[in-house]
Amino acid sequence: MSQEKLTLDEGQLLIKIARENIATYLKGSYYQCTHDLPDIFHEKLGVFVTLSINSNLRGCIGYPEPYMELIEGLLDVSIAAAVDDPRFNPLSLDEFDKVQIEVSVLTKPQLVLVDSYEDYLNVLKVGRDGLIIENSYHRGLLLPQVPIEQNWDIETFLDNLCYKAGLYADAWKDENTKIYNFQAQIFEEQ
Repeated sequence: MSQEKLTLDEGQLLIKIARENIATYLKGSYYQCTHDLPDIFHEKLGVFVTLSINSNLRGCIGYPEPYMELIEGLLDVSIAAAVDDPRFNPLSLDEFDKVQIEVSVLTKPQLVLVDSYEDYLNVLKVGRDGLIIENSYHRGLLLPQVPIEQNWDIETFLDNLCYKAGLYADAWKDENTKIYNFQAQIFEEQ
């Protein structure tokens, strides 16, 4: 990610585009973005879209790696969060009126190098770091806002990251486990 951050206005534009894109899709059409886009929307950045209704998760899908331009990723994952999250039925047009949209723009994940697993407890920070865990064929990701919303300390965060990946709770202590951290700019719908 470039060192520049998105402005609040740019973040709100991401949310507006995500909302227009989902609404158009749910009505059976294809969205054409007509907004004048800032340059940063054309940078390759990781992005997640989180949908909630009355503060309850209703869908969350994203690209942790900067595979494509931010605008392209946003268009993909906003639809996916609405209709392809396997934890939920596809969002209905009626429900969509109640949805709150949150967009997280991610820095590139970096492998966290430690001498011993205990070091994770000192190196990683709740509220700053989102985490990805990998062990064999298992992989899981939690955004940086999750441990704050759940009131977790770093150890509980790591345990839950393991569960998300389908691993046993303390798999983060395994020497074959890799942990990556990333940061996110989080934009909530105003």
